[in-house]
Amino acid sequence: MEHNVLIGVAAILVLGIAAQWLAWRIHLPSILLLLLFGFFAGSVTHFINPDELMGDLLFPVVSLSVAIILFEGGLTLRFAELREIRRAVRNLITIGAVVTWVIASTSAHFILDLELSLAVLLGAILIVTGPTVVIPLLRHVRPVARLGSVAKWEGIMIDPIGATMAVLVFEAILVGGFQEATSVAVFGLLRTVIVGLLVGAAGAALMVLLLRRYWIPDFLQNSVTLMVVVAVFALSDEIQPESGLLTVTLMGILLANQRFVPVKHIIEFKENLRVLLISSLFILLSARLDFEQLTTTLGWNSFLFVAVVILVARPASVLASTYKSRLDWRERIFLAWLAPRGIVAAAVASVFSLRLAEAGFAQADQLISVTFLIIVVTVALYGLTAKPLARALGVAQKHPQGFLIMGGHSWGLQIAQTLQELSIPVVVVDSNWNNIQKARMAGLPTYYGNILAEYAMDEIELNGIGRLLAMTPNDEANSLACLHFIEVFSRAEVYQLSPHAELGAHEDGSTHHLLGRLLFSGRATYNRLKERFDGGATVKATKLTESFDIERYRALYGERALPLFRVSETGQVTVFAGDHTPGLRPGHTLVALVEETDETAEGDSRR
Repeated sequence: MEHNVLIGVAAILVLGIAAQWLAWRIHLPSILLLLLFGFFAGSVTHFINPDELMGDLLFPVVSLSVAIILFEGGLTLRFAELREIRRAVRNLITIGAVVTWVIASTSAHFILDLELSLAVLLGAILIVTGPTVVIPLLRHVRPVARLGSVAKWEGIMIDPIGATMAVLVFEAILVGGFQEATSVAVFGLLRTVIVGLLVGAAGAALMVLLLRRYWIPDFLQNSVTLMVVVAVFALSDEIQPESGLLTVTLMGILLANQRFVPVKHIIEFKENLRVLLISSLFILLSARLDFEQLTTTLGWNSFLFVAVVILVARPASVLASTYKSRLDWRERIFLAWLAPRGIVAAAVASVFSLRLAEAGFAQADQLISVTFLIIVVTVALYGLTAKPLARALGVAQKHPQGFLIMGGHSWGLQIAQTLQELSIPVVVVDSNWNNIQKARMAGLPTYYGNILAEYAMDEIELNGIGRLLAMTPNDEANSLACLHFIEVFSRAEVYQLSPHAELGAHEDGSTHHLLGRLLFSGRATYNRLKERFDGGATVKATKLTESFDIERYRALYGERALPLFRVSETGQVTVFAGDHTPGLRPGHTLVALVEETDETAEGDSRR
């Protein structure tokens, strides 16, 4: 028996991470492959049986995992983002939630022929969208800042709200009777909100106190944070059943927005853990699906119901929520086409389906079948169409010209300053505080932290930024950064300095898939550039004219000039790379690393 449990647990982890990796390789939403892998391991091959494997621990583990995921989502929300979008966000998680609930419930009752109580429960479950799917989609689409902030806030905040509504409806169903059910729902909602605020604030205050007094050593801070999150979730659920999700989300938001202690190192703890939890949860929950049950409960009416949720409920929700908001019609259309369901919907539906079946509700199995159908359809549909739609509507950032510069050393800052003087957006990223201080003193936008950390993508302001320049002395870090940002900027827009040991391998193509495009001459290593800067070379922008064209420029500087960037008359920037040397003509501005001499200085003065 122990051997079977070991094999089952190992299989869940292996299948989950393998699905994530394969999805990354073939550029598909990972949730689709997770569902497919789990369904194959469960219903098709019967290799994994979650109920036998975990027994009574299954749903407590699922609930706790969802709580951790929502806590890390709360850590990414900043109140500063709400200045322009407060009205839209507030309406989406209130008015929009009610509109979705009413339309989904009504459709479930008449189209799926569900009992009214179960239809209302399904509608509450479908209020949630799914931050585990929305956030990756936003990174892929890169919508304009205001639109992206609205979608992020809604995707994270709506999950505990939807889950709470579903719990209250579930409890009302078990009570029975309209008056009793209404009383249970109203008082349950009030208790949940009060407990969530008080316990969530207490958890955040405890963490701030522990960190501010230095009562936790650095190596235990992530572990203690996880401990407090788990304890707060359990305490909240003990005081008011099913209030824990709202509590941990609020705790994350409060921690992210307080100013007493830095929390970036706390955010780091969730990176690998979140990937592991999401992978395992979807394998577990999809492995519980019964193929025979799906074929008997899903019919043409199920697909009609999904169509109503996508084409009627979501647009109506967005239209009602964004009335008189600052969002224009293009942004509203995009929001109306962005409501994928994820792990919270799957987890809540799985728990209630089991409990209702035990309580004798004959249609309980249909809840989980329809919910998973909506998850698969919405993730596939939005995942494949969101980016083309955003581009067609003009709400995706159009060919941003700015640079994310990894490496705040002295000559990296020279490059950043020169680009900024040409009105090209830049952000300098470094994990060395001294470098960041120098960049800020030079007036450059900065980000202090590890660019490879997953949370960095959520925190770095990428408006106007469309390229990565990886220019640290660490070749491996440069390569990893390029791989990290390929899906954000595309492979064509990630650049790195030529590796010291890998140059020959790259030239014959053997490691081409592991690297970004090589910067500048293709042979510009960190050490070679540093030697030139140490020898007095500087970054200089020169505008070419009819009287001083590229030929005159080369005659003046010769080999002492290393071209870096070309800026066109319209502000379009082209990087000189090992695989591309752009043409130059009068009107272009050439940014180059030049070694000045008396002759070149005299030549410049004559121009």
